[in-house]
Formats: sequence, C-alpha cells, structure tokens
Amino acid sequence: MSTRLIQATFGVQESDLPSLVLPMHSLPNRYVSYNQNTEEDLDNAKMANHGFPGATEERFVEIGRINGFVREFWSPDVNSEVDGADVLVGSVVHLFNTPEGVYDWMHDVFLRDFLNNIGADAGEDQILVSAEQFTPEGFFDEAVGLRANYSKGDLPISATIIDFRVGRILGVSYVATTGDHTRVEEVTEVGLKMEESIVSVVLGG
Repeated sequence: MSTRLIQATFGVQESDLPSLVLPMHSLPNRYVSYNQNTEEDLDNAKMANHGFPGATEERFVEIGRINGFVREFWSPDVNSEVDGADVLVGSVVHLFNTPEGVYDWMHDVFLRDFLNNIGADAGEDQILVSAEQFTPEGFFDEAVGLRANYSKGDLPISATIIDFRVGRILGVSYVATTGDHTRVEEVTEVGLKMEESIVSVVLGG
C-alpha cells in the first residue's frame, strides 16, 4: 500500500465514517433486493457492550480505536427455516489512531476473541459453536477472515467475515447465512467493493 494512501487516511475524520461503508447501490447484484435495516455509530462503549466476555471500552481505547460505523441490509425473504439463505449482508468501518492499531485489533481482538470464545454466549440468544480462520485474497494490505457458526433456534446461523486494513482504517465485510455454509466469494466481493470505495473517498475521488 502506498505511503501517500496511508498518510491520506490521517485526514479522515469521524464525520467521514458513514461515507466509508457500502450503500445499497454498491452492493453486489445478488443483494440488490435487500432492505437497509441498520445504520448507526459504533463507539467503544457500544462495541464493548456487544463484545465477548472481557470486552471493555478501556481495552479498545488502549488499542487505539476511535470510533466506527455500521450499515446492514436484510433479505426481504428472511426465513430462518430455509437452509442456505443469505439473510444479512453488512459492512463496518473502524477508525484508529495508527495503522498498527488496526493490525492489533485484527489479530488480538477480532481473531483472538472469536477463537477463544467458542461455546460462549454471543448475545441475542446465540451461542458461538465454532470459529475457523481463513486467508482472504485480492486485498491491497493486511486482511484476515473468519467463518463462525452459531446455534440459534432449530437451524444454525453461519457468518463469513473479512477484516482488511487501509492505513489507519479497518474495513469489515460480512454475510450471515442460515445453516452451516461458507460465503468466502460473496464476502470477498463485498469487501473489495468497500476497499475500493474507501480508497476513493480517502484520496478525494
């Protein structure tokens, strides 16, 4: 990743974060019928409140996380009894003090917390049943992926997630699917579209 791009991310402000997550018109074609369900700030207190046991606002501040923003879209045909249905697609952006803070979050918070909390309560009446790391392809800089399975109701929910770094910005793309399925291709496409959008905004495009 170019030094110019990394330096440009230091000009990003918290007020810019909503423009860095994907809008409806930028989603892959397979998700064009989805409906926006969530759009909100993700400060450190909120992240800690929805995190795994041991997550605290102070821990996130120490790593260098400043703030974040999320935008999610739900399938208009959500049916938790149908196996293999993509029910949710989303993107999150996090702003950190430094690129090193992004790296630390990816490995010491994102990956470690998932892998160390298999069997734990994940909120919303869900239990994290399994978590498996994978290596995403096609991103400019550091990127890590995770496939997680949750138990909820009669049919499990699987989530495929990618974290990627653009300077001091962390981008996250994810797809949630009913049943035991992996969506690496789909979540990679969402992530690459988001990465392209972040680079364009950061460089003033």
